Amino acid sequence: MPEAQVKKQGLKNEKVGEVVSAKMQKTIVVEVSRRVPHPLYKRIIGKRKKFYAHDEQGTAKPGDVVRIVECRPLSKLKRWKLAEVIRRAAQVGAQPADLDIK
Repeated sequence: MPEAQVKKQGLKNEKVGEVVSAKMQKTIVVEVSRRVPHPLYKRIIGKRKKFYAHDEQGTAKPGDVVRIVECRPLSKLKRWKLAEVIRRAAQVGAQPADLDIK
């Protein structure tokens, strides 16, 4: 890409967070946590916010850590797109034989 085109387009805002819901079609809910000092008391507190993101292929599952990128408004709430899945959630599965009660 030419240098002038990159400057004109600008950089997209990116956030990293955990998927808390993937129950909708092509949409995931990503919770982004950050630690900031309290304005008055200067104590470090945790803040979190949920973002609705577009997931075209449906690759993200709850518990995954993902990177989302800002985009044009896709719906009333969706203004982000899934860029990549950084870390997959641990899949815990029980075998049917393990669940038998004797």
